[in-house]
Amino acid sequence: MSEEPFQLAVLIGSVRKGRFGPTVADWFVGRAEQRGDMKVDVVDLLHTEIPSADFTSRVGATDAFVVVTPEYNHGYPGELKLAIDSVNREWHAKPVGFVSYGGLSGGLRSVEQLRAVFAELHTVTVRETVSFHNSRVNFDEKGDPRDPEAVNAAAGVLLDQLAWWAHALREARAARPYGT
Repeated sequence: MSEEPFQLAVLIGSVRKGRFGPTVADWFVGRAEQRGDMKVDVVDLLHTEIPSADFTSRVGATDAFVVVTPEYNHGYPGELKLAIDSVNREWHAKPVGFVSYGGLSGGLRSVEQLRAVFAELHTVTVRETVSFHNSRVNFDEKGDPRDPEAVNAAAGVLLDQLAWWAHALREARAARPYGT
């Protein structure tokens, strides 16, 4: 039995000048697009009006999310918080994964904070993450990871978990709409 591909939104959470998020997101999107079980929509907050009907409908039409986030001052970007908070029910009963980057912590402190935020929005955050410590030195000048074997394997596990949850929750929402 072949399931219809699910819709994955990859949300780039940084809008700073000189940001590194697109490099990380491009690598991750390349991994996701190699799979046949998902369709990818890149939502770059730098080029997306928040709040807007377009953003709301894109979140509503999505089955699963990956948030690509840096860590700024032990937290995640304010623009990302604004985007998350600009919609509500559209997040409900959907899985969220994280790809983070930064200095020594690799953005993991921002991920831990985001888990609490997304719990309040009735999402399921997947356990596995992909994290780039000292991110700028871990990518080459073409935007490819210097240790592709390890990070590609981590991305595969994250995408596998998202796929399982995306299909299960899509079926559940269709059979019995989620209500709070």
